[in-house]
Amino acid sequence: MKKTTPSVLHPSATDPWADIRPYHDDEVAAVLAKLAGNRELLDALTLYRLPRLSRTLPWLARGLASLAIRRQARGVTSVHQFQLRVADYMEHMIRTSTDHFRIEGLDTLDPDTAYLFIGNHRDISLDPAFVNFALHQVGRNTVRIAIGDNLLKKPYVNDLMRLNKSFIVPRTLRGKRAMLAAYQKLSGYIRHSIVEDNHSIWMAQREGRAKDGIDRTDPAIIKMITMARRQEDRRAPIGDAIAELRMVPVSISYEYDPCDLQKARELQAMDAHGEYAKSEFEDIQSIVAGITGHKGRVELRFGTPLGDDFDTPEAVAAEIDC
Repeated sequence: MKKTTPSVLHPSATDPWADIRPYHDDEVAAVLAKLAGNRELLDALTLYRLPRLSRTLPWLARGLASLAIRRQARGVTSVHQFQLRVADYMEHMIRTSTDHFRIEGLDTLDPDTAYLFIGNHRDISLDPAFVNFALHQVGRNTVRIAIGDNLLKKPYVNDLMRLNKSFIVPRTLRGKRAMLAAYQKLSGYIRHSIVEDNHSIWMAQREGRAKDGIDRTDPAIIKMITMARRQEDRRAPIGDAIAELRMVPVSISYEYDPCDLQKARELQAMDAHGEYAKSEFEDIQSIVAGITGHKGRVELRFGTPLGDDFDTPEAVAAEIDC
């Protein structure tokens, strides 16, 4: 029987979220071995780290990149071990690209309780990364991260994100029925993670980054995350579903946005032409710019869990935005 590779896992009765969930520990070694031989990933790495060699001797550059991945992955057999390697890079990034990283409110949250952290969204990868680093610093478990499938067009990006506890949010499906089924599954996974696994989640308050600097929660996000509870009990008030998920607003602010020029170009194009077409590697370039660019002072604030006194998704969104 042909062995199923981790990136094409299929749902089953015992693993209904296999196609959207983060990787499990027993899948890590195989994924890392596959990444070390992925030509697209090796080319992307050498383009940024060994640009001259990648142009003149691409085969040698790829070989060196593959060797570096294998060396870094040596002994990594769990998601926690993988994230410890990521934490090393986060420490370096914070030291070299920020002037100050300040955390508020985390000490008021129970370290043994899972929360649904819902945050503003300024950077593709760093918003949840800073949340994870804050949790890591005080010895708490890191979050599972909601990430749109529009960012996972390359198999190696899919693998890297799911190694880092990301789960997949459908954005590219077509048809109302397909989207409804996908959002029901996603809502079920989020509820299962919080209620059954006691494992925290981070997700953005809206689809896409706030490119104009205005952070506003989309009520459709609130409707989606409460679907699972309402499927189980159609009479359940929305406030009960919110309280069950222990939703905590989180805000992050960057003194300087390394991606401000890219965002400005997109806004200008939308204003002038009504549309904006991203280039093939634009999201990857934004991720790299966000990580390496100077951010000045960064502040991360954790709020308090929302209660059950809400009647509509709009009321929940308004409370998050306060």
